Amino acid sequence: MNGTSDARRLGILISGRGSNLHALMDASAHGKLDARIAVVISNRADASGLDRARDAGIATIVLDHRGWASRDEYDLALARELKHRGVALVCLAGFMRLVGPALIEAFPNAILNIHPSLLPSFPGLNAQRQALERGVKITGATVHLVTGELDGGPIVLQSPVSVLDDDTVDSLSARILIEEHRIYPDAVRAVLSESWRLDGRRFVGSEEP
Repeated sequence: MNGTSDARRLGILISGRGSNLHALMDASAHGKLDARIAVVISNRADASGLDRARDAGIATIVLDHRGWASRDEYDLALARELKHRGVALVCLAGFMRLVGPALIEAFPNAILNIHPSLLPSFPGLNAQRQALERGVKITGATVHLVTGELDGGPIVLQSPVSVLDDDTVDSLSARILIEEHRIYPDAVRAVLSESWRLDGRRFVGSEEP
């Protein structure tokens, strides 16, 4: 992937194991995603996803969110690191920080997040538990563009997951995660295709992944 242009360079933000980072790495390594991961940044030094990235020869940075004067100052530092490495598309992969205006403005319509529900249902934390408590029969995974509204940006791709009568949070989460790993590379590919537009809140006109 050394010949990948800057327009196809990804920056991945993580806070923990980064299982969706692994899915993107595998898709890139096996030619299923024509993009290069330029850098992986974590706000936690103990994030295990950093080790996987380092083992694959991907540049990693720890940028602790603590000690900054404001969220904007931290987000501006993130933006500088990403821009310095020529990142065109930012992918959140278990990044447990709200993204503020400073980063969104640095990468307009170029930050993706994946969420374990069929948005707009069950935004925020503990989406799988929310689904079980509400008794829905179908939930799933959503990849969306990041805006200032929590889990409220235009939806790029979704995949449904049935909720079984004997599901627990763990069992439901595990099945949703399988779909997350499947659709995240597809959503990245759709956005990188540049054959899409926004119609209000709707992401339309992309090629089928």
